[in-house]
Amino acid sequence: MILRRREEQSIEVQLAPMADIGFLLICFFLISSRPPRNEADLSMTLPGSVSDEQSIDIPQDITISIQMDGNVIANDEVIGPAGDQALPRLVTLLKNFKTAADLNQSQSLVTVDAANQTNHQRIIDVLNACGLAGIRGVTLADDIEEDEL
Repeated sequence: MILRRREEQSIEVQLAPMADIGFLLICFFLISSRPPRNEADLSMTLPGSVSDEQSIDIPQDITISIQMDGNVIANDEVIGPAGDQALPRLVTLLKNFKTAADLNQSQSLVTVDAANQTNHQRIIDVLNACGLAGIRGVTLADDIEEDEL
């Protein structure tokens, strides 16, 4: 057996076409990418704030009237019918009043004015609604002036 030796061919890597493809890829990515937006470039609207010098005119107190038939009246509107012990509309009204008073940095005061022959449970229902709303400044009105007339 005769062994022949092959001639070794030298392998060359062509760098010029690789450099061209690299350059084209860099150009493609530069053109197709967008620079990141800085936070200062974002358009946003911040909520306004009330300065300490300005105050919102809100009533200092709310008067809740309880009629003899059990209806609860606030702001000249029947807010709780006679059979409703939970008084959800009154609780919502009182929570909104307390939030507004807290934002205005004033105390939330409630005056409960019950008719003479009102069921005591109804007064307790109104006081419970004040407690659920977080109002601690509750005053019971008296009817001394009405009795003297």
